[in-house]
Amino acid sequence: MNLNNIAIFCGSSNGTNERYLKAANDMGKYLAATNRKLIYGGAKVGCMGELANASLSHHGYVIGVIPQKLVDVEIAHEDITELHTVADMHERKAKMAELADGFIALPGGAGTLEEWFEVFTWLQLGYHKKPCGFLNVNGFYDPLISMLKNTVKEGFMKESYLELIISDQDPKTLIEKMEAFEMSSTSKW
Repeated sequence: MNLNNIAIFCGSSNGTNERYLKAANDMGKYLAATNRKLIYGGAKVGCMGELANASLSHHGYVIGVIPQKLVDVEIAHEDITELHTVADMHERKAKMAELADGFIALPGGAGTLEEWFEVFTWLQLGYHKKPCGFLNVNGFYDPLISMLKNTVKEGFMKESYLELIISDQDPKTLIEKMEAFEMSSTSKW
């Protein structure tokens, strides 16, 4: 699978561990070095800003998609390659999904999780066949992966869906795993 355009969901905060900003920086650099377009939430703050700035500083192509409400509070990153202003979060997610060949969640909060889970649910339902991964820095996603294993154990999710989740702590290895991803024609319905 060719992953030329990667959507990344991550925090608009820095987090409490310096590893999170470093991971965002490393991912941005790696995307630029491999000539991949970064598609992200369009903010200039937190891990989102670090990700975009790292890609830009290494001559990367950065596409931001941001709701008007966040433009109004002045957190839009005005210096990126393309900035798409949309009406709301629903439109943001749809635009990012349209532009992306795959999806990665870096550490982040409720918004990061919500955005990633939506595209992961779409994958399960067969709306797309694009890989969904976690950059599992510092074991950040280990508790969530354990929770998802529990949903399988308790009969709320098929084990085959759990196997769709790609996870690694290294940007290069994660993207290589995602490029090897092949979705079977089986969807939930």
